[in-house]
Amino acid sequence: MFDLKVINSVLDQLEEERGIPKEKVIEAIGEALAFAYKKEYGKRGQIIRANFDIKTGSVEMNQIKIVVDNSKVFMNKEDLEKAIETAEEDDDDRVLFNTEHHILLPDAKKIKKDAVVGDEIIFPLESKNDYGRIASQTAKQVIIQKIREAERNSVLKEFGEREGDIITGTVQRIERGNIFIDVGRAVGILPYEEQIPGERFGQGERIRSYLYKVEDGPKGVALRLSRSHPRFLIKLFENEVPELSSGAIEIKSVAREAGSRSKVAVVSNDDYIDPVGSLVGQRGVRVATVTSELGGEKIDIIEWSPDSAEFIEDALSPAKIVSINIDEENRQASVVVAEDQQSLAIGKGGQNVRLAAKLTGWRIDIKSIEGEKLETAV
Repeated sequence: MFDLKVINSVLDQLEEERGIPKEKVIEAIGEALAFAYKKEYGKRGQIIRANFDIKTGSVEMNQIKIVVDNSKVFMNKEDLEKAIETAEEDDDDRVLFNTEHHILLPDAKKIKKDAVVGDEIIFPLESKNDYGRIASQTAKQVIIQKIREAERNSVLKEFGEREGDIITGTVQRIERGNIFIDVGRAVGILPYEEQIPGERFGQGERIRSYLYKVEDGPKGVALRLSRSHPRFLIKLFENEVPELSSGAIEIKSVAREAGSRSKVAVVSNDDYIDPVGSLVGQRGVRVATVTSELGGEKIDIIEWSPDSAEFIEDALSPAKIVSINIDEENRQASVVVAEDQQSLAIGKGGQNVRLAAKLTGWRIDIKSIEGEKLETAV
């Protein structure tokens, strides 16, 4: 019936290379064989189990019947429903008798003297002459399915551990603005809305992205990628700045408008290390590397401060402010700037104050020194 050498070879390979125990595959083959047998020759309500012997290749089919209590068995649905209605208390042991599924206790004792309610009584089923082809095909399908499951689980484990990291791949194809990236054992998708505006990639081109989500869907493992995510910027800095990896300095918050400008707030956990200087690097080489990866995106690096007024003031750089009024309860700040600092404080299209508000988590009102309200950002 089966080519045992081939099956054993495949089972050994699955166990060694993919970590699937032989017993699990043999059990799955048995379940599939029983399902196939029942579909071809079985009756409704039957419990069929297959005993697949990997040493001989033989398959024994058995029907299982559950031992039930005579006093709690009903031969038709109407009697069962009536008994439930008139019962004073719930009784979960009452069943609607099915000759293919149940066996009464007295009958079970004739086969097995010590039988009790709930036991399983085994009845061998006759073998079918034309079942060999069906069984072989079923076993093949089960093994293929197990290989696919193992591959999926392996990919899930591999990329699940890399969720939140930067991964590198090759552009496989581009469809409706979405970029599909070959990352080895899986394909990631970089949606249009997760791309940096203005960037263009061609088929076969290498690309780095932030893996923000790993999903196990009906069509397989889906890797969700992004180049516009604020965490992508953080991870790029972590790759360039050893002080971040060691914990000597820490990025507290990021406000980003991908492809245009970002603001990064950083703090030092070591009195002897300059946090801003660490991210900028000698002659600006570290920040320049990150900027280059992001297509020339401008990056403002400021030192985080527990003092809200000081933090907001630094967040509005390069503008210089005259005064600031803080409303801690509503997390609202009113900032006054000189007339020649208006454009810097607000930024093109309100970008500077908008990013400062995102970075600090405060609502910021900008006013000129004459008292005219210029811009509000949340």
